[in-house]
Amino acid sequence: MDSSVDAGESPSTGAAGPTVYALADSCTFADVEEGALYHATVNGVVEYGVFVDVSEHVSGLVHDSVLDGEYDVGDEFVVELAEIREDGDLSFHETDPADPVTVEVRHGENVGVSDLADSVGQTVHVEGEVVGIKQTGGPTLFQLRDGSGVVPAAAFEEAGVRAYPDIEIGDVVRVTGDVETREGAVQVEVDELARLDDEESAEVRERLEAQLDETAAPAEVEPLIEWEAFEPIREELRGVAKRLRRAVLDGRPIRMRHHADGDGMCASVPVQLALQNFIGEVHEDSQAPQHLFRRLPSKAPYYEMEDMTRDLNYALEDQERHGQKLPLLLMLDNGSTEEDTPAYRALAQYDIPIVVVDHHHPDPEAVEPLLDAHVNPYLHDEDYRITTGMMSVELARMIDPSLSSDLEHIPAVAGLADRSQADAMDDYLALANEAGYEEPDLHDISEALDYAAHWLRYNSGDAVIEDVLNLGGDTERHHDLVEFLAGRAERDVEKQIEDALPHIDHEMLSNDAHLYRVDVDEFAHRFIYPAPGKTTGEIHDRKVQETGDPVITIGFGPDFAVLRSDGVRLDIPQMVSELTEELPGAGVSGGGHLVVGSIKFVPGAREEVLAALVEKMSDAELDDDLRSTLVE
Repeated sequence: MDSSVDAGESPSTGAAGPTVYALADSCTFADVEEGALYHATVNGVVEYGVFVDVSEHVSGLVHDSVLDGEYDVGDEFVVELAEIREDGDLSFHETDPADPVTVEVRHGENVGVSDLADSVGQTVHVEGEVVGIKQTGGPTLFQLRDGSGVVPAAAFEEAGVRAYPDIEIGDVVRVTGDVETREGAVQVEVDELARLDDEESAEVRERLEAQLDETAAPAEVEPLIEWEAFEPIREELRGVAKRLRRAVLDGRPIRMRHHADGDGMCASVPVQLALQNFIGEVHEDSQAPQHLFRRLPSKAPYYEMEDMTRDLNYALEDQERHGQKLPLLLMLDNGSTEEDTPAYRALAQYDIPIVVVDHHHPDPEAVEPLLDAHVNPYLHDEDYRITTGMMSVELARMIDPSLSSDLEHIPAVAGLADRSQADAMDDYLALANEAGYEEPDLHDISEALDYAAHWLRYNSGDAVIEDVLNLGGDTERHHDLVEFLAGRAERDVEKQIEDALPHIDHEMLSNDAHLYRVDVDEFAHRFIYPAPGKTTGEIHDRKVQETGDPVITIGFGPDFAVLRSDGVRLDIPQMVSELTEELPGAGVSGGGHLVVGSIKFVPGAREEVLAALVEKMSDAELDDDLRSTLVE
């Protein structure tokens, strides 16, 4: 009969016989007491007796006067600790108990990851699952996760040599070692690391799973504003928050892709801050927030193959080099359309989970079989007026509620950036006003975001964007930076529009809508701010103000067209689908919102595509309540 205890516990003596302790190698003199029985191993034979080990750190003499048998090095028998002398030497007697009960003793206390900071300098046991293994030039670092967090456990064989090579990611283990700090973070210096047997592993997994479910649960926060239409979406966001928190606890990296416009950044930066805070809270590795999260802007409102191959290659390299799991992909303000599916199908070969929060017109039948979660207002009979920034601020608060007061102005910025006509915009603007932001301030932040995103291109620009959104901690710098960027944006827009306006073609469609067309490749400056989408949007807004009538604007180049509409009931995704079938060989693709979007085609088919597009616009019904939303 065997059992185990931590040092300092008092096991009950079995009815079959006396208790004999089997000490773990890490046990010290503090773990033994006079009169107790121990399993011992002979480590030396002398004329006056034998020296025995009862652990790696505890040894003593069995004098020949109390030694009944003859023993060689390596032999094992049971001893009684007769005396602990003042000089620290231990004196043992040989004994032969009848029907003994063996009890394994581990040095130290069982401690959860979240409590390790209170155990620095002590020897502890931590039970959990290995979620990462990294071989450094020195020790092997095992990332050990229990139900409360993740801690690195450093095991040293010799420099650059893999310790415990039989241990793999996914194993449930017990680590015994000393709690130390490295670079301001807690780490366990491993004395012993052992894979648990099937029975113990199952028990530990069951316990950890219950703890993980509790730790991963999103925070219960009240919505920033009362908005009945938003309630079904909030419930789905709770599910996404739990998935993201669980990914962090599983040691799985998160790669965020987002549309590189104002709404996309209002969506992504709050979630980024929330996730990095949560990673820092549950991971004892101080570098974990940088290693486990990356925010990556995308110029297109869908997941391009170029971006996918780059992301996948980096993920595979990190898996090979750093022992990381493959990431979870979080798509914000993009990812809902059929154009995303080629990239998603590629990631499916690697079993990479994908979560989408978006407000572009979706193709659920195409994308949802490839997604782990999909939140989109269209799936609840709502539309693009609920912006991704509005949704993601609530998501961020569910992940880290401490950010709530810092984010109160962000939904209003997102709404202004995407020209949202949602009923809730007045409430969001009022909330931002209470936080100290007048509506002109919010417009300037929106313009500054757009201007910064243009020049950052594929760079996330974390520090700059956080300062523009006043999330960087320096309000004075925020004001100065927004004033500068918004001023530059206004100057560059005015110059671009001034040069483009003389080259705009106008016609009246058969449905009495105004159509304005401009070749933004020939009659707008290229490679500077504003980009073709922004240029088209600015021209469109001015024409709407001039006419007050239904207006459609097309800004086109050699192989693309950007579309904006007010007061005309368009369905751009449907138009793209029809053109793809009607014009074989034209290479038509694209999409976006119903009344705001873009189309691509092969250059040789441009006139044919534009003519067919205008014909479809002429057939569209007018709707004075329908308003465009996006600038880019």
